[in-house]
Amino acid sequence: MATDWAAAERLARGLPLPEALDVSCARSWVTLDLGVRILAWELPHLLPAHAWADGRRLRWDRDAPLPSVRLRDHPPSESELALALCHPDGRIREAALGRAAGSRALLPLVIVRCADWAQPVRERARTLLSREPATALVRWAGLVLLLSGRTQGRFALDLLGRALSEGPAASVEAVLGSGDRATRRFAHRVALGRGLLAPDRLARIAASTDDTPLQDLCADEAVASMGEEDQDAVVNTLLAARAPRVRAAGVTALRRTGRHGEARDFLADRSGPVRACARYVLRQGGVDPLPLYRALCAAPAERPGACAGLGECGVPGDAETLWPLLEHPLPAVRLHTVAGLRALDAVTRQRLTPLLDDPSSAVVRAATRALLPDAAGFSREWLYDRAAADRPRPVRVAALRLLRAAGYSVATG
Repeated sequence: MATDWAAAERLARGLPLPEALDVSCARSWVTLDLGVRILAWELPHLLPAHAWADGRRLRWDRDAPLPSVRLRDHPPSESELALALCHPDGRIREAALGRAAGSRALLPLVIVRCADWAQPVRERARTLLSREPATALVRWAGLVLLLSGRTQGRFALDLLGRALSEGPAASVEAVLGSGDRATRRFAHRVALGRGLLAPDRLARIAASTDDTPLQDLCADEAVASMGEEDQDAVVNTLLAARAPRVRAAGVTALRRTGRHGEARDFLADRSGPVRACARYVLRQGGVDPLPLYRALCAAPAERPGACAGLGECGVPGDAETLWPLLEHPLPAVRLHTVAGLRALDAVTRQRLTPLLDDPSSAVVRAATRALLPDAAGFSREWLYDRAAADRPRPVRVAALRLLRAAGYSVATG
């Protein structure tokens, strides 16, 4: 609890805003707003009293009229105004807004007050925010988006949307690379709506970002908007991406560009969705992927993913091709072979159990997942012995998972 109101206490003890909190962080302002409410309970003497807003020392009743805004003989500091803008008493919050007008340092709290539960406070804050230049609001896009989920949080979001949609393209460009994930997504949606991003740039964004929704948004739009002049650049960029979902979009786009045959290179991709897209594209081009998989599994060390792919599109008899590969010296081959056997529904407990002692922890995990449906077939004593503290961690974890799947009690702590 103390950390929630530490910034508020620092302000109350006279520290300037930049020293009391991280003024560049949107969440810091939301935390400050909550922290002042907590401080009002913990150390109420540190907060502005009613006389701060009224200029008179008297005790208000709950139904008292709003005070006049004669704050003091001397202007309050930014720290004092920040506290007043977050004060539990709405009359003090509203009075403080009158002094916050034009203060860029306090604009984040004006944005917070736009979502205030008290209508007079909310309306006054919205009037102030509407007068601010669009560039000032865009600067605090992350805070606006953070507050947008509140009951009254839509006003500032609509202002931000208009500022980016109707303002100069440079304003959108400025936030496309924002460090705030929600801001980046919002900015890219606006940029797409305005047609500011060319297909090849969208492909590069999809291939370089680690933000999954942004990968999908940009990859899909890149494929949808590419023309004959840039389709090769777009598809090649997507195919080279590290993210499986982006590669999958690129593989699927091979069909649209008439490059069906290139999907062969992705039949043994390490990602299941990419393999599935490759099979689809080949079939659309009139090629059956199953014989290709069988040929690849004859030399699995070069393309380990082929073992999983064979299981995904093979017939029950293909399990006989896969079983010997469980003893292959390459861990990746053993790993994908387990996946292929699972896809064929060919797992047998006796033949897969030796992999629970595999030197590769990834293979142990894969074998464990495959054996969970048949966990009750293992001896309880055997599993308890393997769960002992002196066992290697992968073996111990596998045993515990199988014990739970079998319904046996597992000691914790």
